[in-house]
Amino acid sequence: MSDASGRGITVTEMTAMDEPVDVNTPTVVAFVGRALRGPLNTPVLVRSLAQFSQRFGGVWGQSSLGPAVQQFFEHGGRRAYVVRVTNNAIGAVLRLPCADGMLVLSAVEPGSTEHIRASVDYDRIPDNDHFNLTVQRISPSTGLVIDQEIHTSLSCNEASRRYVVDVLLSSDLVRVQQPVPPARPLATVGRDIKTRSQYVAHSQRGTDGEALSDYDLIGSTTEQTGMFALDGVDSFDLLYLPPPGRHLDLGPTAILAAELYCRKRGAMLIVDPHEDWSNVNSAIVGLRSTGYSSPNLMTYFPRVVERSDPTRLPRVAGGAIAGLLCKLDERCGPWYDLDHPGFKLRSHLQPALPIAAVEGAALVRAGINVIAKTEAGRASVGGSVTLAGDSQLDRKFACLHVRRLCLHVTNAIGRATRWAVFQPGGTRVAHRVRAQVHAFMVSLAESGAFANERFDVHCESGLHVDPLDPKRGVTILLSFQPIGSPEYVWLTLHQSAQGCRVAATAFAPVTAECA
Repeated sequence: MSDASGRGITVTEMTAMDEPVDVNTPTVVAFVGRALRGPLNTPVLVRSLAQFSQRFGGVWGQSSLGPAVQQFFEHGGRRAYVVRVTNNAIGAVLRLPCADGMLVLSAVEPGSTEHIRASVDYDRIPDNDHFNLTVQRISPSTGLVIDQEIHTSLSCNEASRRYVVDVLLSSDLVRVQQPVPPARPLATVGRDIKTRSQYVAHSQRGTDGEALSDYDLIGSTTEQTGMFALDGVDSFDLLYLPPPGRHLDLGPTAILAAELYCRKRGAMLIVDPHEDWSNVNSAIVGLRSTGYSSPNLMTYFPRVVERSDPTRLPRVAGGAIAGLLCKLDERCGPWYDLDHPGFKLRSHLQPALPIAAVEGAALVRAGINVIAKTEAGRASVGGSVTLAGDSQLDRKFACLHVRRLCLHVTNAIGRATRWAVFQPGGTRVAHRVRAQVHAFMVSLAESGAFANERFDVHCESGLHVDPLDPKRGVTILLSFQPIGSPEYVWLTLHQSAQGCRVAATAFAPVTAECA
């Protein structure tokens, strides 16, 4: 999978035929929120807080995205896609004088800290129509050049092949505002023609816009904005939408839309407790009133406080939980729960409320994970529950590590067996897929993911796969008992040209082969 997502172009590396299914794929988290700067509606992969700060401006008091990413990396996270969204933010504007009018350029990335400048020269230009343009992005803190683009032989003539409007459509820094002057901009040289070209700074600063709404976070499926910008990412495992602003909880519209999206992408959504959940009873009653019910949702209580914060204002811990889950997956596997030695919150974070054992048990029964102090004084996340409903199918996934194991299994198999869609259907393809999946399940069993070594893998080619082309694709039937689960889970994967569909069944499929 490519580490970067371009302008609407996604490059997905498909696993080669018969290649072993990777048991230990790194867990990837996706964040969507407000930042000081950075590309809009574009998933950017960051591997450290320093990378996030360089690209998005670091921790900002007006947004909960930066603190969430900081928590993530402090607690063991390694890979995160960040999608920046805004609410009416405006980009900086600079004006280049022309003999008749101004050539106006606006920053592609809006925000008050987006500092751009430009210079114009006529070096090696043989006529009076073309010009060279250099655009730079400057660090607001150091004044150093962060990015630079050089565009040669541009023209303000719409009939030209190097029409400035068209050429700058590919720029990552600026766009041209209409109207375009008839003549080229004046060269930005000093009084001494031998001096280096001087730069014109922006004449109008950008703005950061207002606090986000649910709809800013959700975005558009057709335009791939908001969380739907993650369509440009091959896969992710956890999605976290930090609160959109100070004293603003994530609304039900965003949570329900994000849950549907996670269900489609095979990911879990981390949901923060409401700010007004002041005690255990209000948390249980408040969650019940929301009506949230999905095995792809996990929440927790209470919020946390900074040990060094004199005001001790409670803050969300979704980023920290995402980081702990990533560290857990790397060291142990997603089939373990977080209430495990070595996976505590950092010492500077403490639960905002003390939770007694009986209160913690009540929270877990309600589907809420518990942040509580341990005997050693460090806070841990216990419970390992999802917000699964009461249906027969969902109850199997009420345990968080069971649900995460099932998602890990289906996502890994779905990616690894994609090659079968491009092969003519038949018994040979089904046998090869089964061998590939069987080896993967054996590796999981040896890693301790299952309660016992008995599991079923059965494959059929062209069975209820693609009505338009039933000769291609495979159906994979799985049965296994996750560690810590009292019962078996039965899953069906339909791999077709339309993608991989996963369904859970209440009864075990009839299979001829058993491992």
